[in-house]
Parts: sequence; C-alpha cells; structure tokens
Amino acid sequence: MISPFSLQENQFEESLDKILLPPTDPNAEVTQIPGYKLVYVNGACPRNYRVYKADSMIGVIFQHLTHWSNGVDSLRYAESVDAAVGLDEFLKVARISKATTEQPLTEEELLDKEFDALTSEEWERLKRYVPKTRDLVAA
Repeated sequence: MISPFSLQENQFEESLDKILLPPTDPNAEVTQIPGYKLVYVNGACPRNYRVYKADSMIGVIFQHLTHWSNGVDSLRYAESVDAAVGLDEFLKVARISKATTEQPLTEEELLDKEFDALTSEEWERLKRYVPKTRDLVAA
C-alpha cells in the first residue's frame, strides 16, 4: 500500500538530489567564472547559485533581474564574479577576525569537553596540567 506520506517523501528526496548535484555531475548547470564555479540550485527570481572555489563550496549568490547579490553584505553587484569575490573576501576577513579574537580554552574548560573532541595539542596540555588541590572537595 502506498501512503500519501511515502509519495511526498520520495518527491522530497528526488528534489534534494537535483538541488545538491555537485559541480562535477553531468546534469548540474555549471557556470565557470575566473576562479570560481557557479552551480545553479533553484529559483526564478532570484536564481540561487552555490559558489565553489577549487573543490570547496564557499557560499551562495543570487541572480536578480537587475543585479547580483550574496548573503553576507547588502551590496548590489553588476556581475556574478563580483558577487562571488565579495563573498570570498568577506569569508577571508571573517576567518582572520575569528582567529585573532578566539582565545584557547583553559585546562578546566578542556576537562569539560568530550575525550573524542580533544585535539592532540589539547591532550598534551591536559597531561601537563596539575589542578589546584586546596579547592577540591571529596564527594
């Protein structure tokens, strides 16, 4: 017996397959621009494109009737390459900003992390860590 839910689920899975085609798929609508690949996802106005740099997706840009835009700034770009470069530049600045403002976790905070989530550097820090024993209380 086929239920309405199973039909909806199948249609949903089929639409996901079409939306998530990689840029290497022969059925994907790919536009090459200098330094980037745009893969059409969906939409009429705006049309949505995933932006790839090398083999990594960096974000999404949108083609409107009169301009291009990306999701990270409020600028209107005349060309798709400008919107892609704007997205890429924003991500570079965001990475640099995060790297300079992010403080390493203290040893006490590392003890609260799951063991599988610790990096080798964090394990080394914990090996050398000696807690202050005067604050320990027997449970």
